[in-house]
Amino acid sequence: MQSLLLTIPHFAQFFARITDKWLDDSADFVRASVPKLVIIGLGAWILIRLLGVITRRLTALAERHAQGSVSVYQVKTLASVVRATGIGIITFLAALEVLPLLGVDLKPLLASAGVAGVAVGLAAQTIVKDILNGILLVVEDQFHVGDVVTLAGITGTVEDLTLRRTTVRGFDGTLYVIPNSQITNTANQSRDYSITTLTISVDFSAPPDQVLAMFQRIVNEVRSDDAYKDVFLADPEVPGVDGIKGSEVMYLIVLKTRARKQYAAVREIHRRIRLALEEKNLLPGSPFRVLAASVSTTGTSLTQRPDPATEGAPPPSRSDPTTNPPQEINPFASQS
Repeated sequence: MQSLLLTIPHFAQFFARITDKWLDDSADFVRASVPKLVIIGLGAWILIRLLGVITRRLTALAERHAQGSVSVYQVKTLASVVRATGIGIITFLAALEVLPLLGVDLKPLLASAGVAGVAVGLAAQTIVKDILNGILLVVEDQFHVGDVVTLAGITGTVEDLTLRRTTVRGFDGTLYVIPNSQITNTANQSRDYSITTLTISVDFSAPPDQVLAMFQRIVNEVRSDDAYKDVFLADPEVPGVDGIKGSEVMYLIVLKTRARKQYAAVREIHRRIRLALEEKNLLPGSPFRVLAASVSTTGTSLTQRPDPATEGAPPPSRSDPTTNPPQEINPFASQS
């Protein structure tokens, strides 16, 4: 009992020294470290708030000038990337300042982080390539959501674009998810304007000058129509005869319109051409028609012959010279 009574004061002195040491360390921490922690936390919070305000102002400014040359979607994507990257950098730098104040030695952590970073980098090369290529796609403004593009051999409408992948909806409804690292070239069919080339086939018997004048009149009428005048960016062109295939004569029509806005005007042009051909009694081109040739003393000429299949039938109201089979005569052979 006496030894126990002698030991109690020693324990009391030990705990008293520990308590005094803790109090001294706490006082030093409160006096030296707490103000630094408050300043670091307040500075990081102010920088994050300032970064958020700047990115929101940029997005609002882009939306206000949506009709200009700056893409709203591009600015929004860049703003989100800048904000996320900025928050990550600010948090990382703040952690580097806070951990030493809490007594954490950063040297082993930095060494471990370096080794882990190398391993992660080797395992995630594709993801890194996706993100880097995604940043370039956004910065270079290669395409937007809603554009019709061809990416990695796939054609469709862009539904979503992130830094890692691009989502394209095919014309048959199929949804394609394309990693950005696989996009090596971009074909954007919705940028600035569209050039549409129409090839109209008319029968060989139609006078070319008459057909050209008729086509030019039709496209000019569509160009001046109130329903389509805002679609065209330039006057339509009818360059002339583009080719001849048997009894078909190909006429070329070139339209320059707003991007992806040409379809209604093209359908209207086709409708009016169909009606004009009927009005002028002109036949459309057909690869199944042939011309009958006859030889006379004055030379070789193309003549209209009755169709043997309809011989004995009442004559038609209007003869079609191109529905007859050819004669068994070679017009280019020498005659005896």
